[in-house]
Amino acid sequence: MFDSLSEKIGGILNRLTGRGALSENDVREAMREVRKALLEADVALEVARAFTDRAAERATGADVIRSVTPGQMVVKIVHDELVNVLGSDARPVDLAAAAPVPILMAGLQGSGKTTTTAKIAKRLKERMKKKPLMASLDTRRPAAMEQLAVLGREIGVETLPIVEGENALAIARRAIDAAKRANADVVLLDSAGRVTLDEELMRELAEVEKATKPHEVLLVADSLTGQDAVATARAFDQRLKLTGIVLTRVDGDGRGGAALSMRAVTGKPIKLIGTGEKLDALEDFDPRRIAGRILGMGDVVSLVEKAVENLDVEKAKAAAEKMRAGKFDLSDLRDQLDQMKKIGGISGMLGMLPGVAKMKNQIAEANLDDRILKRQTAIIDSMTPAERKNPDILKASRKKRIAAGSGTKVEEINRLLKMHRQTADMMKAMGNKRGGFPGLGNLLGGGPSPADLQKLAEKMPANPGGSPPNVPGLPSGGLPGLGGKLPGLGGLPGLGGKDFKKK
Repeated sequence: MFDSLSEKIGGILNRLTGRGALSENDVREAMREVRKALLEADVALEVARAFTDRAAERATGADVIRSVTPGQMVVKIVHDELVNVLGSDARPVDLAAAAPVPILMAGLQGSGKTTTTAKIAKRLKERMKKKPLMASLDTRRPAAMEQLAVLGREIGVETLPIVEGENALAIARRAIDAAKRANADVVLLDSAGRVTLDEELMRELAEVEKATKPHEVLLVADSLTGQDAVATARAFDQRLKLTGIVLTRVDGDGRGGAALSMRAVTGKPIKLIGTGEKLDALEDFDPRRIAGRILGMGDVVSLVEKAVENLDVEKAKAAAEKMRAGKFDLSDLRDQLDQMKKIGGISGMLGMLPGVAKMKNQIAEANLDDRILKRQTAIIDSMTPAERKNPDILKASRKKRIAAGSGTKVEEINRLLKMHRQTADMMKAMGNKRGGFPGLGNLLGGGPSPADLQKLAEKMPANPGGSPPNVPGLPSGGLPGLGGKLPGLGGLPGLGGKDFKKK
């Protein structure tokens, strides 16, 4: 998300920070280019104009022009204005009401309402230890109710039994009663959608809203529809008491115009964003973090939170001890690759690291993507237990067999084995030093506990225009293992260390 916008705005601001002094004309010209970039990203005209006018007014003040680092001051102003447009503070889904808390899901057909309903239910159950009940009010779309029931079984959340012939209002009332009897904490009402806005849809939603008095009315909008998503949000907001917006498919939206426009147009906060098809691909929408991503400052806090949520700490600690003892074999390396996949893979991690946007071309030339992890995992899976434990026995004939079994080349196996030796040697040397492992070595087992990381994530301040924050387990030198030609990215196990070049 925001890839094209981040690239364009980043280039504009980089030209400013590279100058020792700035004139008012320099700043105003830069803001005109920023406005053009926003419009190309499908940001609403009134939003783009208001944004750049405010930023230009602040950036042409005497304190900025005469500053020792005027370019950095302008970056900070743009960051602050982005935060203001996106909503200032994070606004999570509000459950501060008597149980069962009704949440009404609204939106057009195809926006992802049903999948988003299941994602929220899974999040409530696993993260917040709540007991949700899901109910489909969609009596028109074929198999809509069955779809929600299937998703409910997949995530282990109860869904309201289907009764043929009921209308949406009757289903909603029955859902509230069932939630009370089941002592559910939350009842999620997945309403029907339409291909386009129509009066019948709005009237039905209004009746359900009046009967159930939902504590949250969440509009689910597809970010890929750009200006249409903004128009949809405005139309729903005029008829319903919307409390928030959930943006879906943001992983496929390189522009980000919908996110920047919807909050400004409706005044309603974006609460969640869907970042993929999997049922755990849902993130809180934090304006400060999103602004940081747009300006190429990264989002280390989200990376830490993903690590807290997904990493197997006990397994990581065991791997760390083996590293210290110099017993890090290929099975352990495979576990490390799996850990990386759980926190978003290479692309997900790179997108959250400060400064990586500026190295986009280098990353592309290096073919650095999640296919590397899949190939390396396939190579290790094609080995026997004895070969994984003792890679030294891998001679030419064995390598040919592994290459055939994994669909790779012998050269790739050799690179993997060389990387494994370098990683094992590095980790053993680092483990013997006071303070333990640097970088991801700490994050995967030798460093702070999940509770420590969670506290860090909650307290970490925004860092506009400055150097990346120094995170325990994620030092200023970067993550170990992404090394080679990309400065400041150390060397994550499994990515080739110093051999990080285009092959």
